[in-house]
Order: sequence, then C-alpha cells, then structure tokens
Amino acid sequence: MHEDGNGGAQRVAGQVTPSGADQEFLSLERELTVLLRRARANQGEMAREVHPDLESSAYGLLIRLDEQGGQRATELAAYIGVGKATMSRQLRALEELGLITRQPDPADGRAWLVTLTDEGRGRVGKVREARRARYVSQLAHWDRHEVAELARLLHRLNGVMEK
Repeated sequence: MHEDGNGGAQRVAGQVTPSGADQEFLSLERELTVLLRRARANQGEMAREVHPDLESSAYGLLIRLDEQGGQRATELAAYIGVGKATMSRQLRALEELGLITRQPDPADGRAWLVTLTDEGRGRVGKVREARRARYVSQLAHWDRHEVAELARLLHRLNGVMEK
C-alpha cells in the first residue's frame, strides 16, 4: 500500500509517482502516445494520397462522407473533433480541389450539406482499396482472431477517446 498524497492508500504493482500513477502505466502511456502519433502520421499519408495538399483529418472526413452521404458541416466537425473554423477551412480546401460540394440544407437554410463529388468519391475509393490491400498484405501472417481483437480494441479505444 502507498499513500496517494491525500491521505488515501493505493495498492499498485510498481513504483508510484507523486501523482499516484504506477511507473508501468506511465511507460505504457508513453508507448501508446508514440503508437498513436505514428498512426496519425499514417492517416496523413493516406490523405496526401487523395491529394498532396490535404491535412490528415481530411481523410477521415472524406471517408465519413463516402460512408454516410451528405452531412452538415457541424456534424462533420463534431465527428472529426475539430472546431467550426478548422472545419470551414478544410471544407473550403476540399471544395477548391473539387472533392466536395456544399449546398444549403433544405431542412435548415442556415446550415450547409456537404457531399462528395464524383471526383472525390473516385479518389477516396482508390486510396481505400490501396490501403485495404496494404493491410491485407501486412496482416496476412496474423491469426484472424488477432486481427478481430485489434479492431475491437481500437474501436473501444476510439469510443473512450471520444468521450
């Protein structure tokens, strides 16, 4: 048992820092930070495969539009986790590249519906197919249950991170 600095005790497996965090947990946190940063960099590469000038979050935005169809800009901003100004800047860039269109939402004239253009759908489709082929190749030696477990855990992590 260790004191937590507030008069409480904690049972931990390793050495405890002043904040009460276990050293093993801190090592894991550092490793996860690196892995997540590398994953984000890979997403940036995928966005640049669609077009060299795109930001990394633009790929997720394009995928969302491809899967869900027309979306309001505010819904996209919430889904990607960016502010209105960032979303507006990204949408403007995507529109200038001919990958999306923005039209007034018939249900609310103050809002905009964002949809993929045929060009955008085509580019996203090509990148997704190439990405899937890479994943199939890279994970070919993994047991299918391990791949499913990885997907389940990443989905769970994303759910926690979105809260």
